[in-house]
Amino acid sequence: MSRRRYLLLAALILLGATALRVLWLRADPPTSLDIVWHDEGAWTHNARNMALWQTWRTDEWNPVFIAPVFTALEYAAFETFGVGLWQARTVPVASGLVALIFLMTGLARLAGPRAALVGGALLATEFTWVMWNRAALMESTMTAFMVVAWSAYAMAGRRPAWGLVAGVATTLAWFTKAAAAFFVAAIVLEAVMTIWLARRRGGIAATDTAADTRSAWWTLAGLALAGLAALVFFVWPHWTDYQFYNWQMTVVRKPSYDFASLIDRASWLPIVQDVFTRMWPLLIAAIVAMGGILARGREAAPAARLLVLWVVIGLAELTIHDSGNGRRYVMFIPALIALASLALTSGAPVLPARLAQASAGTRAAALPVLLLFGYLAFGSLVRAAFGDAVAAGEFAGAVRTSAALAALAAIVALVWWRRLVSRLAAVRVAGPAALLIVLASLVWHGAQYGRWASMRGELNYRASVALGALLPPDTLVHGKLANGLSLENRIRPVFVGRGFGNYDDRFERDDVRYILTYELPREGYESQPGLIAEILARYPQRRRVATFDVDETPDFDRAALIDKQPGLASQAASGLHRARD
Repeated sequence: MSRRRYLLLAALILLGATALRVLWLRADPPTSLDIVWHDEGAWTHNARNMALWQTWRTDEWNPVFIAPVFTALEYAAFETFGVGLWQARTVPVASGLVALIFLMTGLARLAGPRAALVGGALLATEFTWVMWNRAALMESTMTAFMVVAWSAYAMAGRRPAWGLVAGVATTLAWFTKAAAAFFVAAIVLEAVMTIWLARRRGGIAATDTAADTRSAWWTLAGLALAGLAALVFFVWPHWTDYQFYNWQMTVVRKPSYDFASLIDRASWLPIVQDVFTRMWPLLIAAIVAMGGILARGREAAPAARLLVLWVVIGLAELTIHDSGNGRRYVMFIPALIALASLALTSGAPVLPARLAQASAGTRAAALPVLLLFGYLAFGSLVRAAFGDAVAAGEFAGAVRTSAALAALAAIVALVWWRRLVSRLAAVRVAGPAALLIVLASLVWHGAQYGRWASMRGELNYRASVALGALLPPDTLVHGKLANGLSLENRIRPVFVGRGFGNYDDRFERDDVRYILTYELPREGYESQPGLIAEILARYPQRRRVATFDVDETPDFDRAALIDKQPGLASQAASGLHRARD
């Protein structure tokens, strides 16, 4: 393929991706993807504060200590375009396009222009990824930095100084959202592995060149330098807040770490969310690619090994921390698409022929890999068959069925190892088959986007505008939902979370006249159970001032603005009249 043709096709992919992300940018996100829209105002809180009132902190909810990079980017967007919903969403839109450009660049370096174009087309249109690129939340930006780091690591094989970019981008991913800790572990492990393989007695494999070793050192250096700068200029000066938000609030407060909880979270990985189900053919192609990379071992390119570590260590992180939240799965989409692109365009055999003669020890070591990949493949497919039960939170049937199928497949693979591997070693993904998979994916995800576009609404945007017309600027409003509906007005939200934010003085804030919360699907839906009810119970004379239709769940949703102490307002008005008399 000529360079001119490649650049033209890449530009067309980028143009199409841009259109999918910027059209109807104020529209409500689809309720099927677990995008919590009212979190947009909460996570952009500090950036909005700075843009409107020239101070980062206005209350005790300050996510800048969790997401300083994301906050800085949102502040830049607000300063450039003004404060508003679509302005906040320009940051994830830009991050999605950056991820697309760097994924194509990394694939072009690793496997050539055909793989780059396939990966670019798939990432440009993948419905879940597109919709998260339109939500002012951290996952899209965090993952974009991870893609930049991976791409730079791939390019460092030719120019090792790119490793410095990989290390810095990894640090930026961490300080966009600390959930990127798994990627830090992955890239460090891969760099150390590359150095170790290059120094191992017995020679250096073709892909483990001196340039790869230098790039690994550059990557570790970039990570160390950027991490040290962040420690000196941000973490240490704000250690108390940083430690609270990143450890006490996001780690200690949330999950349980007993054995039963870990097993539950591991078993939920392909079941509880439908991200893998939506991209099932690409998941299977990615699994095929990961199997081939693991089988080739030290002969595989370092960037290819990093993709495998990205997925495997990421799944381990979800098992430890939280596999039930849909936002946790966004970070896998670019990696799976990159792996699928390698499988669909490489033209290489699925597995190396020598693997058929593997020793009993090697086969035993392959068992956990077979079980993991088998469970991901079967679980994400079986999930669809148990749709109603899974939607109701009943996972046992899907988990047991998927585990049984994965175990059966692993046993078959071990018993007939030589025959199966020999056949797979003779299989190459043909061009027509790859084209069919790519076209089917484009049509499938395009149809999902079209369905959403045909039914889209702007209820959340309109509710925020209506709230601003009702309340004057600088009005204090209690509740997390006040943050969610703050982007199209100038109210001052007072966030309340369970054990954080303005929790300690939640019963004493009589200066905050209003509280904003859901009425439907239930009162206080946006917060931990009972939190809003506890506050409302302190104000028996409260009065509902207005309601706003919003879009959060597949059912009908409504928010309510409540005057906590309407009697005080009446008394103040009476006092004013007496003073005038």
